Amino acid sequence: MGSPEFGEILHRVNFSAPRNFATSLKSDIKETLFPDDPFREIRKGSAGKRTWATLKYFLPILEWVPHYSFRTFRSDFIAGITIATLAIPQGISYAKLANIPPIIGLYSSFVPPIIYTVFGSSKVLAVGTVAAASLLTASIVGAKVSADEDPALYISLVYTATLFSGLFQLIMGFFRLGFLVDFLSHATIVGFMGGAATIVIMQQLKAYLGLKHFTTKTDLISVMKSIFSQKNEWRWESALLGGIFLFFLLLARYVSKKRPRLFWISAVTPLLSVIIASLFTFLIHAENHGIQIVGELKKGLNPISISQLNFSDYFPTTIKTGLITGFLALAEGIAVGRSFAMFKNDNIDGNKEMIAFGMMNIVGSCTSCYLTTGPFSRSAVNFNAGCKTAMSNVVMSVGVMLTLLFLTPLFHYTPLVVLAAIITAAMLGLIDYQAVHHLFTVDKFDFCVCMAAYLGVILASMDIGLMVAVGISICKALLYVARPGTAMLGNMPETGMYRDMAQYPCATRVPGILILQLGSPIYYANSSYLRERIARWFIEEQDYISQTSGESVEYVVLDLSGVTSIDTSGINMLDEVRKLFEKKGVKLALCNPRVEVTDKFVLSQFVETIGPEWLFLTVKDAVATCGFLLHTTKEGNKQKLNPMATGGFANDSNH
Repeated sequence: MGSPEFGEILHRVNFSAPRNFATSLKSDIKETLFPDDPFREIRKGSAGKRTWATLKYFLPILEWVPHYSFRTFRSDFIAGITIATLAIPQGISYAKLANIPPIIGLYSSFVPPIIYTVFGSSKVLAVGTVAAASLLTASIVGAKVSADEDPALYISLVYTATLFSGLFQLIMGFFRLGFLVDFLSHATIVGFMGGAATIVIMQQLKAYLGLKHFTTKTDLISVMKSIFSQKNEWRWESALLGGIFLFFLLLARYVSKKRPRLFWISAVTPLLSVIIASLFTFLIHAENHGIQIVGELKKGLNPISISQLNFSDYFPTTIKTGLITGFLALAEGIAVGRSFAMFKNDNIDGNKEMIAFGMMNIVGSCTSCYLTTGPFSRSAVNFNAGCKTAMSNVVMSVGVMLTLLFLTPLFHYTPLVVLAAIITAAMLGLIDYQAVHHLFTVDKFDFCVCMAAYLGVILASMDIGLMVAVGISICKALLYVARPGTAMLGNMPETGMYRDMAQYPCATRVPGILILQLGSPIYYANSSYLRERIARWFIEEQDYISQTSGESVEYVVLDLSGVTSIDTSGINMLDEVRKLFEKKGVKLALCNPRVEVTDKFVLSQFVETIGPEWLFLTVKDAVATCGFLLHTTKEGNKQKLNPMATGGFANDSNH
């Protein structure tokens, strides 16, 4: 086929019958909830294969268990033992953060990891409790019920909040609402985690100074008041012991970072610190010298706690705690899982992870566990230890089980200040200074979001800080949608391409034609802004060319290739722009509308209003037609030619 003749356009905008509402809604829901088409394997093959594919989808353990080997188990066994040595001191420490008995922290590292192994999709994630959620639980529940005055009620509310967290996570995963977690931006998480780490460290001053009474509030001012109002009760013995072990832990981490092959040093140091400190305390009876100890830990496996779930007058508190901590746990667990999956060129399903987290927290709430997720520190150790599958969680669980059955009495003399040192060392790793500096360098708005989260957490509370940061992030998203980017396009020399003139200074104006690009859905929130912005572009261009060439703008071309959808307000805006230009003797042309836009154009009869001949497939087609009309007018033909007849000389869909 030869090249087209002058006045001929090979391709035009397709105005086929618009899709009906059901088809359009189905397409939108599919793209929102099922962008990865997760059930494609289930639709293939015989009934038996489809059944097996369905089971594998809902039970990811079936994907790797049939191919599991002893060699793989050897790697998982080493990794599982390694993270078990970290899980035991962390479980005891983080339980203290949540103001619950230390034994519950150990319980929470026994049952949930087994549940995750069955339902989880990550090969690296190591399940356990986390400091931020522990402290957040203590902050919200502790504001209503004192853990010291009514421990039984307090624990029952913690179990109930864990149940609601699990239900919330399960519902989100079942209805594939993983996209909601995206509202917790990277900047929000960096600021929140940094703020949470800061107040966790401040809370450890109670143990460092050997204080028996401490504020239940978490903000900086309250903590400082509580500390300096009890100066006469400070114990130097406790501070010295804590400082020594904190230095020991930080030194071990430094060595592991400098020599990655020695990762195990940082992993075993917490447990080694607990053992050494416990022996030291036992031998010199340090509890008689102002050093507080853990005390008695019950032996045995998790007791059933269903009867302790509380749905009485504190229902709103448990719901609030469950939603906030559950959402935070999802964000952290999925972010950690995705981060390590990238190292292995692997992929995890965020919605499956939600179901896994939900199941393990629902079961955990009934077996004396509190909120668990995938903590970064434990997962990093699991990854560096060479784990191959989620079986390492089972090995860790067995290690914790043996501890619960036989070894808990050995932790009786564990000093609280050593647990505080373990927590402090872990928290210092969560304050990501490099990420904050990167945000400041790249995006000042993201830096402000980060600092709002950080300051909100340390000056008010964890939930207020999180809500402030999320609110600012949502405002940022709304700002980008309500004030979308527009650009004036120019022709790239010796090509048929049209690009942003601000980005490409070599792009040239087309005489008599103003080409604008809209890069956002057009709807009620931004239609007024776009109308004013288009008018402003037109006035500025008129002023420019009248000063340089003495001519005027005769045609305005709007490139709609970036407009993914449009509503009635947007269509009305385009019609108003058309009328405004017609009063000035200027013709409006539209380019490359997507199917979602053409559907609305046809249904609203906007196609007939503007004329189908003024909708083009490419910017090049539109410019060719408008240029031909300008040329014809200059030749003295004052009669407006029909663009369908005059056409253009473009056959390239690039613009």
